[in-house]
Amino acid sequence: MDLKEVIKELKKNSNLRDKEGMVKFGINPKYALGVRVPILRKLAKMIGTDHKLAGDLWNTKIHEARILASMIEDVDKVTEKQMDLWVEEFNSWDLCDQCCMNLFWKTSFAFKKAIEWSGRQKEFVKRAGFALMAVLAWKDKGRANRDFLVFLKVIEKQADDNRNFVKKAINWALRQIGKRNKYLQKEAIKVAKRIQKLNSKSAKWIGSDALRELSGNRS
Repeated sequence: MDLKEVIKELKKNSNLRDKEGMVKFGINPKYALGVRVPILRKLAKMIGTDHKLAGDLWNTKIHEARILASMIEDVDKVTEKQMDLWVEEFNSWDLCDQCCMNLFWKTSFAFKKAIEWSGRQKEFVKRAGFALMAVLAWKDKGRANRDFLVFLKVIEKQADDNRNFVKKAINWALRQIGKRNKYLQKEAIKVAKRIQKLNSKSAKWIGSDALRELSGNRS
């Protein structure tokens, strides 16, 4: 499929009610068509891996086209420059998370970018840093514990960010690291307890919510 055919297919599957409903979930509908993710996944399966088409889709600025781009991009052709360009254009938490889940975590730059972006000020760039930590904890089975200990230090340092989309990503990262194995569960609980005591409404919520999930026994 070429760009024209894909856009035609996206528009055919657009739904005004779904687009209007995006606002309720905190999703920016400015460039959206209202196409559901299962439809995008089905379309991605039909297309397969296509680096050029992924770039063309991203350049349309259409919300769902960009999510689809993250699904069909060739991870072996992704550069740091491309990741930095894409992350700077994130305007919704779902686009951020989809790119991290579908593509970014698979790159050789994932650990580096998680650290780098988590220290940035721009809301969705910073969210991407912590979303990437969460996805790495969830999906990268071969990654060493020491990498996640580094993430825990960053989480503790940044836990006072009161912006909703940032604090939720920090919480997500902390919980996913703690669920990875018994050792990291103990370390994450220690961090959550320290965060809980900080003089920050955001930090208290992050710590308390993580403790509720991590305090149970794990194998």
